[in-house]
Amino acid sequence: MAAKKHDPTRYTEMRNAKALRDYFVHDKFEAGVKLSGTEVKSIRAGKAQITDAFARIEKGELWLYGAHIEEYSHGGISQHAPKRPRKLLLRGSEIRKIIQEVETAGRQIVALRMYFKEALVKVEIATATGKKQFDKRADLKTRELNLEARRALHTRR
Repeated sequence: MAAKKHDPTRYTEMRNAKALRDYFVHDKFEAGVKLSGTEVKSIRAGKAQITDAFARIEKGELWLYGAHIEEYSHGGISQHAPKRPRKLLLRGSEIRKIIQEVETAGRQIVALRMYFKEALVKVEIATATGKKQFDKRADLKTRELNLEARRALHTRR
């Protein structure tokens, strides 16, 4: 019997729930991440979070800051620092596009989710602008109206 390709019990994705609440997301990009072996094992075990993660441009390269990957429990002496900056791997054209958006439009780069694509760890980053308090209230109001409409349709059926 062949082994299953996808094990549903394995933790495969970390999301940044605050990002969509606090920012207007514009363009999304998929980036690879330069990691050590113990970091990958920790991510596979579900011991990572990107709630406060963002990216910066330094010397023409993108670096991920604020991503917390716990130390691997069986790592021994070769452990990694949990909050160290990690290099993001993108094509040159994508990096130039991100640099242009950040410099001209004043946008920020936030991490939306971290996931496995086959055996590789990927991070979905996006250029975004911050929401004001009244924008957040408007989003909450539309979400509530949509929920009431769905409930009304459900009760009619």
